[in-house]
Amino acid sequence: MENLVVLNDFIWNYIMVALMVGSALWFTFRLRFVQFSMFPEMLRLMGKSSPAGTVSKRSVSSFEALMLSLASRVGVGNLAGVTLAITVGGPGSIFWMWVMALLNAATAFVEATLAQLYKVRSKGLFIGGPAYYIDRGLKSRWMAVAVVFLTVVTFSYTFCSVQSNTIAISVDKAFGIDRYISALLIGALMFAVVFGGVRRIVKITGVLVPVMALAYIFVAIYVIVSNIDRIPEVLSFVMDNAFGIRQIAGGSVGAAFMQGAKRGLFSNEAGMGAAPNAAATADVPHPVNQGLLQALGVFIDTILICSCTAFIILLSVADAPSGLTGIEMTQFALSSSTGLWAYQFIAVIVFFFGFSTCISNTYYGESNIKFLSDNRFIISGFRIVAVLLVMAGAVIPLEIIWSLADFFLIFIVFINLISLMGLGKYVFMLLDNYKAQRRNGVKKPVFNKKHIPELDKPEIECW
Repeated sequence: MENLVVLNDFIWNYIMVALMVGSALWFTFRLRFVQFSMFPEMLRLMGKSSPAGTVSKRSVSSFEALMLSLASRVGVGNLAGVTLAITVGGPGSIFWMWVMALLNAATAFVEATLAQLYKVRSKGLFIGGPAYYIDRGLKSRWMAVAVVFLTVVTFSYTFCSVQSNTIAISVDKAFGIDRYISALLIGALMFAVVFGGVRRIVKITGVLVPVMALAYIFVAIYVIVSNIDRIPEVLSFVMDNAFGIRQIAGGSVGAAFMQGAKRGLFSNEAGMGAAPNAAATADVPHPVNQGLLQALGVFIDTILICSCTAFIILLSVADAPSGLTGIEMTQFALSSSTGLWAYQFIAVIVFFFGFSTCISNTYYGESNIKFLSDNRFIISGFRIVAVLLVMAGAVIPLEIIWSLADFFLIFIVFINLISLMGLGKYVFMLLDNYKAQRRNGVKKPVFNKKHIPELDKPEIECW
């Protein structure tokens, strides 16, 4: 197992980070900095996200699809993962997390737009994701099947177990609730939600994610305002650690970059093939609509929520006892600024963030299984295994599971990025089409595949 950890670290630090940074830079330049130039359009679409009404009254709105993807993105990594980046890579890693979010928003735009382009109809709803655009766009069945397997194992099973483990630790620390009791509670709630179907999932995440995110943001703002005189010092500390001459001489800049880039990628998930499963569910008039909103989701996840954790930690890290890491460090840091009630507050936030991640990741696996079979017994079997593994994750050591998750994630990211590079030309065409309509005064651009001859194909069935 130690060899697997070393192999994972080497591949992620020197190969995958380079691959994901390179692809993010390429898409940023090729799309003419869409994540910046069309930021006002993202905000405009955020307020106009009702379903287009092309499928059924049960359709998922653009906003609901965004919340479903944010439920996966905004998890315990936003609280515990940021702490890990700071403790391992130093404060400078936060700067590189910001940089990766700004670049990776372009990658998120590409994969979400492709998910919309190649989505299919399933029982009155839309469904799609990497398996669908790889099979229909690249005509590679074996790669699509591999993505199905990797998505189920990595996101639905492994990552959900990690979420439940962190939930159990934080609840035990805050309330003294035994981890076995937490496992039973999480399992019962998971069973009730995942067997309710995608509509129940999107309704729950549509409420949980914004409420919990806003609560956390407001508390973070209180901490920042209470220590406003120290903010310039903290920002200077971050920038100095990211670029300082002393840090360069000591080699810590490289560690800051690696940790910031890697944790940033893990947090916003752009390019990992998870969020496109949510993006495909939206009923929108143009594929670019959801691409823009999913790019906005990267900003919300990393620039906003991860930054809240970073400032909370950096304002209190000097007083922290040695040996604290992960979620325990976040709880201590917030409690030192606001009082002991912060332990309970963080435990509640972790519970809802982690639980929403579990149910959204379970949906990702289900949508991928439906790519192979819509048999209700197979779907039910997948759901039962997902619930059992979430319960197990709350009580067992997770070193092995973390290592396996990192290992499997390498393959799914590699396959997904290859597909994005191969199909990116269609996204460029769609963006040009969208921009042309907006320049002509069309407030609500509509896409029909007959508008672009290269996309007038049978495998694009919903446009």
